[in-house]
Amino acid sequence: MASSFHFSLLIFTLLSLSPALAKSSFHPHALLLPLKKDPFTLLYITQLNQRTPLVSENLALDLGGQFLWVDCEKGYSSTTYRAARCGSAKCSLAGAETCVDCFSTSRPGCSKNTCELFPENTVISAATNGDLGSDVVLIQSTDGVNPGRVVSLHHFLFVCAPTFKKIFAICLGASGVVFFGPGPYHFLPFGQDVSTGLIYTPLILNPISTATAYSKPTASSDYFIGVTSIQINQITVPNINTSLLTIDHEGNGGTKISTVTPYTVLQTSIYNAVLNFFQNHLSGVPTVAAVVPFGLCFNSTNIIPSTRVGPDVPPIDLVLQNATVFWRIFGANSMVQVSDEALCLGFVDGGMHPKTSIVIGGYQIEDNLLQFDLGASRLGFSSSLLFRETTCSNFNFTSNA
Repeated sequence: MASSFHFSLLIFTLLSLSPALAKSSFHPHALLLPLKKDPFTLLYITQLNQRTPLVSENLALDLGGQFLWVDCEKGYSSTTYRAARCGSAKCSLAGAETCVDCFSTSRPGCSKNTCELFPENTVISAATNGDLGSDVVLIQSTDGVNPGRVVSLHHFLFVCAPTFKKIFAICLGASGVVFFGPGPYHFLPFGQDVSTGLIYTPLILNPISTATAYSKPTASSDYFIGVTSIQINQITVPNINTSLLTIDHEGNGGTKISTVTPYTVLQTSIYNAVLNFFQNHLSGVPTVAAVVPFGLCFNSTNIIPSTRVGPDVPPIDLVLQNATVFWRIFGANSMVQVSDEALCLGFVDGGMHPKTSIVIGGYQIEDNLLQFDLGASRLGFSSSLLFRETTCSNFNFTSNA
């Protein structure tokens, strides 16, 4: 799908036609656009012929958007494109209230003294800013019975704005890497692309800011995912209040990912349930005095210290949108060696009333590849790369000759 648009603006423009068409000798009874249902997205798609020379744009029919949106960063070239100047009738017609200058080479989507609009892709709930412009559009007329002559609209308004398909990935460790853009992401020693086989879960928008202080109502800038339950040894942890796992109308609850929180933080009742259940599954291993900030520590001499994925302890699963989608946390990410004899469960008590019920911290993220696809509003995650015999420290930063 090349772009998404506000059909009411299209309808308004077509109904009002254009000055050039109004002055012509041919006055169509009506205009016509065919629609097809896309079998994969289930969206209704049409094609609009635009520009000089002519290019066919695939567009999604959306009654709830705002503007015809074309990504001019993808080689938009037309001799009939015109930017809408601030204060012009075009800007007034589109309801533009702000102006913008571009200090790069002038081109469609980058013009001086141009009206600025803010188109939204309502399918993925993403918005951006862009320049208001106009160009030639060819569209078929109809008498209501059959298609008729193709007519030309010479000043058809639309927004020139880049498509939102932002992707970045993080891989944390003692050393690690951040990628800006899609894979592949190859790691030593075998040069394998660790972006293959990612598991995906939706990114969730918390409509209320999770910042300590903010001046006006705004959505949270944190990345949330939908944990629905927690399992240990593939058995669901009992006594977890599942209402804490969802975000309420005040923005409280839910699960977010944080690289500034050292260890995963759990609301007190969730924390106690997880610790008790985990201890039950290691009942044959003696505990030792807890070491701050942890609440449960074991005598490490009674635990096999080094499997491929760390200490041999029960895996912890964060179950996501269904039972088959889960983020598995092995011993390398769940257990912290705090002394020669003490191995502690690396989760922290966040109190009874934290803003967010579960904060997945850096230690649990290490040696896991996380890919944030903001365009598709989804998180891809690998679980532990140790199973693939690599780590986040193994990206080759040396240049090829």
